[in-house]
Amino acid sequence: MAGPREKGRATKETSAGGVVFRSTSDGPVFLLIRDSYRNWGFPKGHIEKDESSEEAALREVREETGLDNVAARGKIETIDWFFRFRGKLIHKVCHFYLMESEAGKTKPQRDEGITACRWLPIEKARTVISYGNARGVLEHAYQKVVELIPGPDFNR
Repeated sequence: MAGPREKGRATKETSAGGVVFRSTSDGPVFLLIRDSYRNWGFPKGHIEKDESSEEAALREVREETGLDNVAARGKIETIDWFFRFRGKLIHKVCHFYLMESEAGKTKPQRDEGITACRWLPIEKARTVISYGNARGVLEHAYQKVVELIPGPDFNR
């Protein structure tokens, strides 16, 4: 983590991403992607000029997962973190949106380093996801899904 002095020298990068779910007879499942570092997380990427964060999130999900029919269901939260890349301190801010897809077939965007996509129930997704801040995003997404889907709470 960056100290107070370093934070002022960080380059800010803003991204957007999506937590995609689909309903199954056993409850909701969530889509995770594996990046080139073999970490599991959510599709996300830079916001392009004249693009809203929601538009960017939808585009990134489509590009990185191959899902064409994805619907935004609202903002989940914004998270941020600091990291170093090629000796430069980066302050990354990422806006996450809840998204729903009826399709289950994915196609990882290999040329961008996405090596796999997996649909997982909440209890498995909690253990597979690699980043603590992404786990928090998943929990908030799950709570929104429980509000959206009528029926029992699938948190077993």
